[in-house]
Amino acid sequence: MRLLVLASALTFAAASQHVSTASAQTPAASPAPPQTTRSAPPTRDPHSPGYVSAIQLPDGAVPSPTADGNFIIGATHEPASEMTAIDLTNGTVIEFTMSSADSRYYPGIARDKGTFGTSDPTDPAKLIITTSHPAPYMRKVAVYVPKAYVPGSEAPFIVGADGTDRMLFAALDALIAEHKLPVMIAISIGNGGGDAQGSERGLEYDTMSGRYAEFVENEVLPRVESEAHVKLTHDPDGRATMGGSSGGSCALIMAWYHPELYHRVLTYSGTYVNQQWPYDAKTPHGAWEFHEHLIPESRHMPIRLWMEVGDRDLFNPNVMHDGMHDWVDANERMAKLLGAKKYHYQFVFAVNAGHVDRAVKEQTLPEALEYVWLGYQAKGEK
Repeated sequence: MRLLVLASALTFAAASQHVSTASAQTPAASPAPPQTTRSAPPTRDPHSPGYVSAIQLPDGAVPSPTADGNFIIGATHEPASEMTAIDLTNGTVIEFTMSSADSRYYPGIARDKGTFGTSDPTDPAKLIITTSHPAPYMRKVAVYVPKAYVPGSEAPFIVGADGTDRMLFAALDALIAEHKLPVMIAISIGNGGGDAQGSERGLEYDTMSGRYAEFVENEVLPRVESEAHVKLTHDPDGRATMGGSSGGSCALIMAWYHPELYHRVLTYSGTYVNQQWPYDAKTPHGAWEFHEHLIPESRHMPIRLWMEVGDRDLFNPNVMHDGMHDWVDANERMAKLLGAKKYHYQFVFAVNAGHVDRAVKEQTLPEALEYVWLGYQAKGEK
């Protein structure tokens, strides 16, 4: 258990690429609807009626990496010891770029700057967007390879969203050297640009299908093996996904629709809300469907999940007014259902924390990685 002292809670909020929603703005189409302004998210009490019962940890402590269930941390968030190193000393990072022109899965879209969308007057859960159009992109991929990796051997790996994740690389650099994690490769994949409905990022991360996992499998991983000179395992128990905000919902989507590829998932402020676009009648409420229908009505999936939400996480009832845009409520619902279905999961409610809170991630990421990888054993090992 790591004890921590007071640190400023830094949030990515709207200025960060991890933000998974957009302020309602006047769309290009005429007539223009009234413009609305999103207010600051309210601070939620982790003991609110309807929320999951959770263990309140001493301030500055994090859960044990061996414990399932629900936990409350805060309100001080000092970096874990593994997150304090300035440079990577036990591994290297290889970077390359990928172009939309070379993708069979994502040729590229973008939403016009300064536009968003309007709610369908016949269904507030559907968003009408008229300003999304084809557009090219370039994305960067960064690959962390530990010095302990044996060339030619088949390695477990973790795939992360939203580009180069220096925190992930730092955590692995320390934890692998400490023998707290298996020797693994980390792959950070940049998104295709923009945010939320009508953007390339939104299309990739918020779509409820196996398409993004298939893109990673068939277009990204072969490039990783070629550029970084590594061999990646095909064992789903040796594959993990992670992300924050829409990148978090994407991480679970990858494992849910392709459990033969991924079994381990780690999410910060997961966007388990109604943000899918284009509309799909099979999953009309986007990632809200996870806790509304998919988890309660599906067989038990082979997924081990670590998830976090902040007490000041996003709350965006504007534009759609569908009751499905509260990030705290969505994550609480997820935890309740995961517990009811007897999943191996750990849910952390962070006090004094915003959306994909940097200080909380620095505090919890080492423990989260240990929890997600608990029990992993490479095929053939005894």
